[in-house]
Parts: sequence; C-alpha cells; structure tokens
Amino acid sequence: MPRLMAVVFGRAGRLHYLDPGALSPRVGDRVLFPTSTSPEVCEVVWGPEEIDDAVGAPLCAGIATEADVERDERNRLRRAEIQVSAQRLIRQHHLPMKVSAVDWADIGHEAGRPTATVYFTAPGRVDFRELVRDLAHTLDCKVVLTQLGARDDARVQGSIGSCGRETCCSTFLKDFEPVTVRMARDQDLPANPMKISGACGRLMCCLKYEHPLYDEFASTAPAVGERVETADGTARVVAHDVPRDEVVLRLDAGGGRSVCSRADACDARSAYLSRG
Repeated sequence: MPRLMAVVFGRAGRLHYLDPGALSPRVGDRVLFPTSTSPEVCEVVWGPEEIDDAVGAPLCAGIATEADVERDERNRLRRAEIQVSAQRLIRQHHLPMKVSAVDWADIGHEAGRPTATVYFTAPGRVDFRELVRDLAHTLDCKVVLTQLGARDDARVQGSIGSCGRETCCSTFLKDFEPVTVRMARDQDLPANPMKISGACGRLMCCLKYEHPLYDEFASTAPAVGERVETADGTARVVAHDVPRDEVVLRLDAGGGRSVCSRADACDARSAYLSRG
C-alpha cells in the first residue's frame, strides 16, 4: 500500500508531500526533497502513513546528512545576501520593484553554473535588463527575475489572515481557484472589500470553501419570503441560518418567530403547497 508524508522547508511553512519509499522518518527528522537542480533539506511534520490511492508525490531523496544541513544553511545565508544586493541595485536603478523572495541553486542548468532566481512584484511591466546584468556581475552567477502577481506574492511571503491563522496559500493551498463577489453575497457577507479581502488585496480564498454548502442549502430550502405550513399555522420564511442548517420563520398569527431545521421547513413548504 502506498505511503505519504508531509514536509516543510521553513518553520510553519507550506506543506509539501513526499513518498517516503523504504524510509520511515519521524516527525522532526530532516529529509531531502528532490528538485530540478539538487535535493533540498526539509523537515518532516507529518510522519509516513498508508493511503488508499497513489497521489503521484515525488520520492524522498533520502535522510539529510550533516553535510546536507550545512549546505542548506550556506544557501540560506546566500539567499539573504542576494536579496540585499538585489534591493540595493533596484534602488540604484530607480525601478518600481519590490523583492518578494529569492531562490539559490548551487548547480544551475547551464554547465553547472550557480543560479539565483529573484521573485519580485511591480505595478506593471519593468525593463530590468540592466538590473540583471549588474546583478549577475555582482553575484557572479546566472540571474533570473520572475514577476509575481498579488496572490503569489502573499503565498511566498506568508502572512496572518483575518481569522488569526496563517494564510491558506502559504500553508496548504496549492492551486488558486476563481473567487467572486457573488460567493460573498450568497453567504450574507458584507460587500466591503476591507472585510472580504485577504492579505493579497484580492477576495479571500476561503470564500470558496463553504460556498457549495450555501448553494446546496438554497436549492433545497424554501426561499426567503416563501410561505410554509407549520404546526402553529402558516408562516413566512424570513431568514436562513446555513451553518446551523436551519430556517427562521415568522408566524402569520401574532408575528412570533420560530426556528426549524431545513428538513422540517421543506416538509412545511410541501404541506403549504399541497393545501393550496
């Protein structure tokens, strides 16, 4: 039966999944994650567990040795140096750019030449040809500049969401799915951008998580304003409480309010329609 484990490259970082193969590392152990250049050191945060179906996760490249850990620390320091140099040269060239993150590979794709990848954000297109030339000369390596969008920038930098937890994109979320204002309206959330936007300034990804539940509720429960027949008489639906799977009613006789489950409300609607 296939097995799977979860690893991170930084403390409380994004989860990545590995096939442990014949290895059985424990939580806290450091293992090697295969990449296109050389294996990278990562930490196990979820030990190997058997799963029903294979998910195509990459095979673990082995247990990290002291030499691997030392190389990882050197690379971390090198990335910090590259970021400082990139920020300094950006200021010198007066470019409207902001460095988001840096990747460093000891062995690149061109005859083993080291490669620095600088991720940045900018309000529009930027002519950074001179910057690349000066940065490559300063660092003595190949330099690749990659522009990120707002969501990818939030993912690589990490942040805290309005829920008080780390953003989904920087921990477990792998793919960005379309999120619309309609999803917020369907969940009775205010159309205030300050309240429904994430750290990236775009609509929060979590708006999509519960939206199918609201869609399913709306397709089966009586709509707001619809009349239903209850044990206490005819009533009108005045609100939906989707998290509790309940419908709020106002009785025609006396105007009192009552709450019933969606299943009971559906039966009450059927009773009212059959009576009419």
